[in-house]
Amino acid sequence: MEDIIISKLTESIETKQKVLESLIPNIKKLTELVLNAYKNSGRLIIFGNGGSAADAQHIVAELVNKVKIDRPMLDALSLTVNTSILTAIGNDWNYNDVFTRQVESLVKKEDVVVGLSTSGNSVNVINGLIKAKERGATVIGLTGEDGGRMKHLGLDLLIKVPSRDVARIQESHITIGHIMCEIIEEELFGNNKNK
Repeated sequence: MEDIIISKLTESIETKQKVLESLIPNIKKLTELVLNAYKNSGRLIIFGNGGSAADAQHIVAELVNKVKIDRPMLDALSLTVNTSILTAIGNDWNYNDVFTRQVESLVKKEDVVVGLSTSGNSVNVINGLIKAKERGATVIGLTGEDGGRMKHLGLDLLIKVPSRDVARIQESHITIGHIMCEIIEEELFGNNKNK
């Protein structure tokens, strides 16, 4: 069992090392796009399925509440949290439209919309991103190294974690999210730090 634990930790470290070596410019651009949205009356809207849904909710919690600095909330929304909306759309329309219908209702051109899909092939995430593009929002995808169908959408930014392992990709997505949230918080509220 210890060998498995060591192996999994090593895989995680190696994936993050690859992120460090190849994705700094993309993480910077992601952070700048979301920061710019906040400076221009926009917000972050984010979604995904399964573990990616949990990651979306986690990132929103960091922005609405705080990472390290006591501060006013930042407007952020995960489209995975309202079970009444999700089940109504899934039942009355199609599960592939659970994000599309919400994007149509909520997204404005000042917003940044982020879709998480480790494969880049989640139909409902792709549909939501396409609808966000139609609404004029800044549209970003976070995926694994192949990029899947997301790489053909003409997104404003596509961050492809250099791994094909779902767990390692998700670990990197949440790390990228934490980095983004910490920088945004520091940029917007750094002078209000508790000392």
